[in-house]
Amino acid sequence: MSIVNFSVHLLTSRWYMAFSSLMILFMSGATFIFGLYSGEIKSSLGYDQTTLNLISFFKDLGGNLAIISGLIMEIVPPRAILAMGAMLNFFGYFMIWLVVTKRISKPHVWQMCLYICIGANSQSFANTGGTVTCVKNFPSSRGVVLGLLKGAVGLSGAIMTQLYLAFYGGDNKGGDSLILLVAWLPVLVTCIFLPSIRVMKDIHRDNDVKIFYNLLYVSLGLAIFLLIMIIVQKKFTFTRVEYVLSGVVVMVLIFSPLVLVIREELNIWMSKKGDISRLNMSIQVENPPSSKTNWSFCFKSAFKPLEEVKITQSCKHYSTLTC
Repeated sequence: MSIVNFSVHLLTSRWYMAFSSLMILFMSGATFIFGLYSGEIKSSLGYDQTTLNLISFFKDLGGNLAIISGLIMEIVPPRAILAMGAMLNFFGYFMIWLVVTKRISKPHVWQMCLYICIGANSQSFANTGGTVTCVKNFPSSRGVVLGLLKGAVGLSGAIMTQLYLAFYGGDNKGGDSLILLVAWLPVLVTCIFLPSIRVMKDIHRDNDVKIFYNLLYVSLGLAIFLLIMIIVQKKFTFTRVEYVLSGVVVMVLIFSPLVLVIREELNIWMSKKGDISRLNMSIQVENPPSSKTNWSFCFKSAFKPLEEVKITQSCKHYSTLTC
């Protein structure tokens, strides 16, 4: 039963919320890998470089229109922002995948610009929903929080590339599989971690900054590994098994902050249980003094004058005090 209680405590905690925001932002780098699948768009639709540059411009435009998600964030909860971002991401990139694989008719150029703009704008919704919520929950550590989450966004493109190579083996069939991965993977991650994203009551602890520093160290290790893998993959030809192994290492590094989160929340949970037990031991229930009515005195003094009754009561009270 204690494991169940701790699991509920963990899934509703501030640190798990921070981990969830980190995971969502790790998968929000579709705009950074446009160069990997832009060639597929150009060849399959017969575009020239000028048209491709126009599509790239609308991709950048959608990725930088964060004011839309910021204004919506003022009137809706963070979960709604992330849900909107997931829907925009899936619609935009899934439509591009349908076009590239010729499952629908070739659209006009302005339609392709609209699709890429909608898909790229989903990144701003993920950034707003995750970053703003984390800053509100850790206001005293907002500087290191912003650095950690922005670093996660910067690594997201390389992470998605390594996962693509692990899933599809780095085949040379084109970038349509990468477009499909960009369409469904961020949506899946957002749906998994969406319930834990919410604004909570600020409970400042002295070691909050220390935990964030440890998370930064983990992110730095992930960045170093990604850098090494990118260089090695450019120099040597990897097999499918080697791509899978590199993807497994990336996944382990991505989920390693969960160990820090579980350890910190376990300490918080144990301290709360200790405080409650000490509080229960310190509470002493005092029984109120019993008030018994002297019925014999009432019957004896029922027919006496009031002055004699008062004198008798005062004498009894005086004798009690002297005793």
